[in-house]
Amino acid sequence: QVQLVESGGGLVQPGGSLKLSCAASTGFFNTYAVGWFRQAPGKERDFVAAISGTYGFTAYADSVKGRFTISRDNAKNTAYLQMNSLKPEDTAVYYCAARFGPIRSNLKDYDYWGQGTQVTVSL
Repeated sequence: QVQLVESGGGLVQPGGSLKLSCAASTGFFNTYAVGWFRQAPGKERDFVAAISGTYGFTAYADSVKGRFTISRDNAKNTAYLQMNSLKPEDTAVYYCAARFGPIRSNLKDYDYWGQGTQVTVSL
């Protein structure tokens, strides 16, 4: 069982930056791919970014390419999502998720989820 805890959300103005963290309880963190997803009110939960366990292969949704960067520190059992040039449409609850094996963009492929952290982009 893997427990995930997100942090770093908050209120930021358009054009600003935030860095989300996802801390994992497992001691085998490097065997898990990590994904970030987001869900805006009244909408489905969408893929944002993912990173593989050992080699750091990454994938991004088109809507965040060039603005968001996913990374991880396996020694700290933590993954990150650096979000720059934030837009109002980035407002959502952001969730991190983990799966044993390679990265995927489909949320149904992830077995473990955090509780989410709110990101609000507004003046």
